[in-house]
Amino acid sequence: MKLKLIFFAALFLLAAQATIAQTKTKAKLAGSQTAPAAKQHRVVYDVVSADSARQGKIMQHLDRMMDHWPEARLEVVVHGNGLEMLMKNKAANAEELKALQAKGVVFAACENAMRAHNVQKEQLLPGVITVPMGVVEIIEKQEEGYSYIKL
Repeated sequence: MKLKLIFFAALFLLAAQATIAQTKTKAKLAGSQTAPAAKQHRVVYDVVSADSARQGKIMQHLDRMMDHWPEARLEVVVHGNGLEMLMKNKAANAEELKALQAKGVVFAACENAMRAHNVQKEQLLPGVITVPMGVVEIIEKQEEGYSYIKL
């Protein structure tokens, strides 16, 4: 009978020790782990369309995206015939573009396309940046972790 009692006491002590060790490990992990950082959404858009109706849809899409993710980083790279979207005298959606810029959306014009279409920086809407090559800008953004959307 004494042997059984010693055996159960030893078994109890081992179980209690394992439980205490698990509790300490969990407490250590809980203390060292911080809450995961909120994911910042980063998206680069590729726009080449000269169709003003399509450009209007693009503006609506970007506006909804910023409403859904106010802290998102969005960059719209415009090249080819899409340059009209960013030009003072040709942009059909200049007010929408200005409102999106106020929300933090970046609009970038491709300098190669500007040269090909004889567009000067002064012809661009206020706040529009230029990049040497639109395609290279898109690639670099993807390398930085941006998602790619072709519009």
